[in-house]
Amino acid sequence: MQNSLQTNGTLIDNKWCKFLAKEKFLIGLSLDGPRHIHDKFRVDRGGKPTFDQVMKALKLMKAHRVDFNTLTCVTRQNAQYAVEIYDFLKSTGSTFLQFIPIIERTPDDAAARLGLKLALPPDLAANNNDRVMPWTVLPKQYGQFLVDLFEEWVRRDVGTVFVQIFDVMLNAWMGMPPPLCVFAEKCGDAMIIEYNGDLYSCDHFVYPEYRLGNLLETPMIDLATSPQQTTFGNDKYDKLPEYCKKCDVFFACHGECPKHRFITTPTGEPGLNWLCEGYKLFMHHIDPYMKTMAQLIRSNRPAADIMAILPPEN
Repeated sequence: MQNSLQTNGTLIDNKWCKFLAKEKFLIGLSLDGPRHIHDKFRVDRGGKPTFDQVMKALKLMKAHRVDFNTLTCVTRQNAQYAVEIYDFLKSTGSTFLQFIPIIERTPDDAAARLGLKLALPPDLAANNNDRVMPWTVLPKQYGQFLVDLFEEWVRRDVGTVFVQIFDVMLNAWMGMPPPLCVFAEKCGDAMIIEYNGDLYSCDHFVYPEYRLGNLLETPMIDLATSPQQTTFGNDKYDKLPEYCKKCDVFFACHGECPKHRFITTPTGEPGLNWLCEGYKLFMHHIDPYMKTMAQLIRSNRPAADIMAILPPEN
């Protein structure tokens, strides 16, 4: 069995590292890039930058041989620095990279009544507030970010650096189930437990209507297999607009996360993903590369052989 933790790294010290190494923890470290990028949003409660603390934690974890990967948030402000971020993360020794698009909407009336600063999850079958916060990454911008990352990776680092979304895409082009819930046809397996035992349908949906119950009152298996949770998982596909189901990259995207499905299709259907344009840009770009890597694997050759096949860069 392996344990894992996600952390911003600001409180990691030698004592923590000894424990994490002894108990064989895999640590996900939040690191958005070099100093000028990381400190844009990664500040402490007092508004002070945290880059030095995070890098200190990373150095300690490496010294204690704690397994780690990095999680990087992609915002409107840092999406233009894809290659710089990628090169920086590699320079830290990270070989497993996750990139998370930040998408948050301005509060609608329902959120305002609850005193929330961000909008509630969208209603997949209705028109929604599509006004986003100023740090939300733009669709085409995110697609280009992924393309720029991919071009660096596919020509230099296949087999030595592992980027989560590229692994997920290769699975799709191999005809295999996606290992990441947001790209699955249905969802509902990534529930979250709060400190008091409350179980919610998903960590993106920690709101009263998505509360399944409490573990102190009901066994987890009963909550996880409840009609409420089954419906939540099925809605990911059942409430997709036909525009999505007819898309040529639907097999890889599956409408992505329901949390991000708050815009309408060109024909006015609700439930289209905010990042649709970006994913199309990215997935159409990688299609020939993924087909080649899939063929290599089916021929019992490593996907990394693609680097010897690609023509030299201009």
